[in-house]
Amino acid sequence: MTATQLEFAQYPSASPRSEADREAILANPGFGNHFTDHTAVVDFAVDTAGVGGWRNARLEAYGPIAMDPAAAVLHYGQEIFEGMKAYRHADGSIWTFRPEANAARLNRSAARLALPQLPEDVFLESLRQLVAADQEWVPTREGESLYLRPFMIATEAFLGVRPAREVSYRVIASPAANYFGGELAPVSIWVSREYARAGRGGTGAAKCGGNYAASLAAQLEAEAHGCKQVLFLDQFNNNAVEELGGMNVFFVFKDGTLVTPALSGTILEGITRSSIIQLAKDRGLEVQERTITLDEWRDGVGNGDIAEVFACGTAAVITPIGELKDGDEVISAPNPSAGEVTMSIREQLLGIQTGKVEDPHGWMTRLV
Repeated sequence: MTATQLEFAQYPSASPRSEADREAILANPGFGNHFTDHTAVVDFAVDTAGVGGWRNARLEAYGPIAMDPAAAVLHYGQEIFEGMKAYRHADGSIWTFRPEANAARLNRSAARLALPQLPEDVFLESLRQLVAADQEWVPTREGESLYLRPFMIATEAFLGVRPAREVSYRVIASPAANYFGGELAPVSIWVSREYARAGRGGTGAAKCGGNYAASLAAQLEAEAHGCKQVLFLDQFNNNAVEELGGMNVFFVFKDGTLVTPALSGTILEGITRSSIIQLAKDRGLEVQERTITLDEWRDGVGNGDIAEVFACGTAAVITPIGELKDGDEVISAPNPSAGEVTMSIREQLLGIQTGKVEDPHGWMTRLV
């Protein structure tokens, strides 16, 4: 069923935030602390003939979700989500970055979690519906955006272990400032030795809540040691670097080569990650997707082979890594500040997203 066939009914909020309240929030939005007035929703159900379909598309007021206590998502974690941003350009129009890639990844995650496939045009229309209704929530200040969170949850009430036959797809939005707050500065990373984010054959390549829940104990450990993020390793592959709790990792070697861990089924295929790879290749830089171990990281920084290290993701975009703490050992950054390649790619990527520089690959999609 296409978005044209699946028309979104309109149930606007009867009590949206006042302009004064909204402006107060936008003055200091933080990240993920406040939410806009509406949500886009589409339901899925399997009928008595065993045929499933999407229906009941609507835009409605943001608020609590009425759910049966036996809903499958509450017991078996059958849930997936995406993360993306809407940017206000200088002419007032509002755009988002590579939404087709988010739609495709949502469906890859859905396949792994035994959830239904959502047509790409329905995904895109849900974004347009929500952003059009809540466009006044899109920030205008440098470095800020409207964070969009599409997600899909199993809502059928039953306790048998099987894929749910009733599902809800929703999109919510939150005005967002810089993910790590304040000016861009290198962050400290903690090496997790006790915990793993994902295992072979598991859900590591899917964007599902369970992966993030599994990272939280390690994240608390990192924070206790004064670090902003945690690094997970493959302990059965010479401590190969995998990813952070919610970000991919890149290494810039002194000859200009970019190296990032190869996708192995335990690493999320980040859209920011793939975009960086393309932009680096556009510049003529060699990009290697391969195994890189903690020993190579340590030795490369020590002998100067590794010139820069950075992390990337939708929320933080690109963030330089300042130091890596592995117990009592500290692997310091090659440079005390963000490196030239890191910042150059970051500025180009942000420039594309905000409409300030050319979009050579047609990555931006206008929503409003």
